[in-house]
Amino acid sequence: MWVATEELRNERIGDYAIIGDTRSAALVSRNGSIDWLCWPRFNSRSIFARILDAEKGGCFSIRPRSGRAQRRYIENTNVLETVWETETGRVRVLDLMLALDEDEKRRRLLPYRQLLRRVEGLEGSVDIEVVYQPRPDYARIRPVLELRRGDTIWCADGPEVWHMRSDAEMHVDPEGGTARAAFALRRGEKKYFALSYETHAPAVFGAIGDPADDEIERTIAWWRAWCGQFQYEGPYADEVLRSALALKLLVYAPSGGVVAAPTTSLPEKIGGIRNWDYRYCWLRDASFTVGVLYDCGFHVEGSAFADWLLYATRLTQPSLQILYDVFGEYQLPEKEIERLAGYCGSRPVRVGNQAHGQFQLDVYGEVLGAVEEYTNHGEHLYRDTRKMICKLADIVVRRWREPDSGIWEKRSGRVQHVHAKVMAWSALDCAERLAEKGHLPVDASLWASTKDEIKKVVLADGFNTKLNSFVSILGGDELDASLLYIARVGFLEGDDPRLLGTIDAIRSHLGQDDLLYRYPQDTDDGLPPGEGAFLPCSFWLVEALAIAKRFDEAHDLYQKLLARRNDVGLLSEECDVASGALIGNFPQALTHIGLMNAAMRLHQPVARRGVEANATAPQPVEKKEKQPGK
Repeated sequence: MWVATEELRNERIGDYAIIGDTRSAALVSRNGSIDWLCWPRFNSRSIFARILDAEKGGCFSIRPRSGRAQRRYIENTNVLETVWETETGRVRVLDLMLALDEDEKRRRLLPYRQLLRRVEGLEGSVDIEVVYQPRPDYARIRPVLELRRGDTIWCADGPEVWHMRSDAEMHVDPEGGTARAAFALRRGEKKYFALSYETHAPAVFGAIGDPADDEIERTIAWWRAWCGQFQYEGPYADEVLRSALALKLLVYAPSGGVVAAPTTSLPEKIGGIRNWDYRYCWLRDASFTVGVLYDCGFHVEGSAFADWLLYATRLTQPSLQILYDVFGEYQLPEKEIERLAGYCGSRPVRVGNQAHGQFQLDVYGEVLGAVEEYTNHGEHLYRDTRKMICKLADIVVRRWREPDSGIWEKRSGRVQHVHAKVMAWSALDCAERLAEKGHLPVDASLWASTKDEIKKVVLADGFNTKLNSFVSILGGDELDASLLYIARVGFLEGDDPRLLGTIDAIRSHLGQDDLLYRYPQDTDDGLPPGEGAFLPCSFWLVEALAIAKRFDEAHDLYQKLLARRNDVGLLSEECDVASGALIGNFPQALTHIGLMNAAMRLHQPVARRGVEANATAPQPVEKKEKQPGK
């Protein structure tokens, strides 16, 4: 009888890798288990959710009975390779989702969604164990599994059908909703496992055997062709490309939207309640996302995200939400999934996000900044888009004095956030330049005068002379890492003494070496206290130091942050300061966007939006040795 060799427990968040097809994504543990997968889209119901409940969540595991694993992404791809070394031999497992252009997909009959796993003997003979345990709809369903055609395990939930096809002999426990296999794999032998999904359509079975090898080669070629667009030639090219590849997996290709993360409810503190659903598209950092995609040579993705942004925001104009789904849907009610125990007991598990109803003034600056990046790269604004942009700028003129919920989506009520005022200034700054360049045929004098008024208020009431720093709230005395945006958007010159004082104060009061908290841990944000350091903030600090021409500090900080990536180059939203463990939803788009933008600033610092850099920054004499597999 087959006996499980793994105890039922949660893997560390940082021990996961990601595979995907730019429509959905799966997390693969270091132990060869797919513990998270939602089909057909990022925010669809899960089929495997072991990461949120080690006992009930469901998984798809392929691994030897014992041994050590070393893994990497095949160069310039998102195809994951794991090599297991045991006492009796070595095997290699490839994990991927098929990544093909739409034209090629239309020419060939393929499953609607497909995940492919291939295990290959390299040396000796290795005993392999396979567990296929689908638990659809966040483990609410324990499906009936049926073996069909001799090589395919079928299960369904209404119109949704999953087929797992393999040339390994699978044994089905129909009542337990689990299928298993156990076999010895010798050098040169291969076994294939193709999981496919269909809904409201005839089923198409995944390829195994030689046709599967062809699919793998096509997918590798597709990723390498995509990487061929990469243009950044700075000292951190390998790291930036790996982050770009991770970011590409978070793009929903049919619409161009970029989800914040492929996961929900991975905690900001183990055992805490700060567990949010990040499988949506945030406007936060939109301009820097568009900009860095363009800067790296990925013009299709940059334009597509800007197009999605303009479409989604048009649906809710004249107001803007802070998040939408990949299609621009803005009604995203937050619910709790009682069935799941949560990652390491961190409850509740949530789907949806009630932050969608908050008023955040800063998103206007992000949207208008993204539009400016869009036009800077030759894109045209149509008449209805021009009208909408003018309306957005006019809303800033009318509402900039109002309190808001702030960038961190606090649940303690609205206040006068300094970061929000800076971003309101940035929105009008971008709108004014768009008008100057002829993209908006309007008189921008009201925007310009309002921008000046905002700046006066921020400089008078947002700077605390005792702290020698800008502060979180007008007239307050609390620091906030979002104030680093003052350098990022060019509100002040990078070497302005007030900005330098803010950088030093944030590092002193919110910093732990290379890590930064978002705000003081005793801040009342409407939730029980306790969270990790917020990794994007550290990359914003790198940018601020580079813009301030403190290059040695910036490079030193950046290299420390790179060392915090996991073995395949991925980062989460937060980091536990005491243990160094990655926590929060994973991998996190905002963190990888921060990594990419920081590298750009280190290579060619800019003092403000809309102004081209005129010099290349000094580069480090040598980089720290990279970790294996990166």
